[in-house]
Amino acid sequence: MSNLIPGNQKHLRLDDRLFIERSLNEGRSFKDIARYLCKDPTTISKEVKLHRLSDWYHKGTFYNAHNFCIHRYHCRKTNACNKIILCHIKCTSCPTCNQTCKDFVKERCNRLDKAPYVCNGCDKRINHCTIAHKYRYDARFADRKYHELLSSSRAGINMTKQDLHKKDRIVSPLIAQGQSPYHIVTNHPELDMSVRTVYTYLDKGLFTARNIDLKRKPKFKIRKCHKTQITDRTVFIGRTYADFQTLNPEIWTEMDTVHSSRESRKTLLTFFFKREKLFLAYIMNRCTKGAVRMVFDRLEKKLSTYGFLSLFNTILTDRGSEFGDPKSLETGINDIERTSIYYCDPMRSGQKGGVEMRC
Repeated sequence: MSNLIPGNQKHLRLDDRLFIERSLNEGRSFKDIARYLCKDPTTISKEVKLHRLSDWYHKGTFYNAHNFCIHRYHCRKTNACNKIILCHIKCTSCPTCNQTCKDFVKERCNRLDKAPYVCNGCDKRINHCTIAHKYRYDARFADRKYHELLSSSRAGINMTKQDLHKKDRIVSPLIAQGQSPYHIVTNHPELDMSVRTVYTYLDKGLFTARNIDLKRKPKFKIRKCHKTQITDRTVFIGRTYADFQTLNPEIWTEMDTVHSSRESRKTLLTFFFKREKLFLAYIMNRCTKGAVRMVFDRLEKKLSTYGFLSLFNTILTDRGSEFGDPKSLETGINDIERTSIYYCDPMRSGQKGGVEMRC
């Protein structure tokens, strides 16, 4: 990676490829393109070489369109193949000239052997160029090839059927005997697999043995479904726990949600008032942003905007997705700010321990 060009570690998008195509047509270098896209120049070089489109133009002699020798315009050779005794036809017009002539040198273009590796931005018109095999960079073609490769590389497993069968003959009988995948991988290094890979293959049904054949599998309980986190990180600007500590309010309210059984979608929206030691809970039919907003609006209608502001002046909650729209919760029915919401740090439920202990 070049020290002068900071990378963003992201895959190229269609917009990036369109910019590469326009830049190549304008004759810009890979370094200029990379600087604009915040990529390394080698990334642009690999992208162009890997996804360039091959175009074939027959630009040989007038009598032989398949003659690509560099000497074809001034060559006077006849009977280079020595097959016909009385042959006075010039070899340049013979279809087998390039295969039989010892002095054959294929015409090449420096633009295709080194950067930019494509004909984009070339001064010559494509129908005036004598190079037969041409390459050009097309952004939409490159993006389509990229997605095809991305999809195919992530499909299936990186192993042949023969190798999978060999590993299956080792793993499945031992699983039937009650051995764990860890024990099998440790005692059979010839498998060249990690324990996690063995579990994955068992879950996908690639081995004869199934995951239900594992000794401890039937004893495990179904894992709890954790709450989804907020994906839009911009909502945390000015609302982190560090900002809450800087504010240092005398009175604040802790907020959380409690899910019911798996069969039901109903959820409790809970509040805990630190100073009064008061715990409140409101039932919601769904654990969504809109459901939380409805509870806030209902409380504001009953308490009035001033009453809501005096009770819920500052709220501290976790980073659950149901709290992912703080502006709608902070803004009241009459577009008046009714509260301020702050978020705990990730995996730090103890920062709002009051409501956690009572849920």
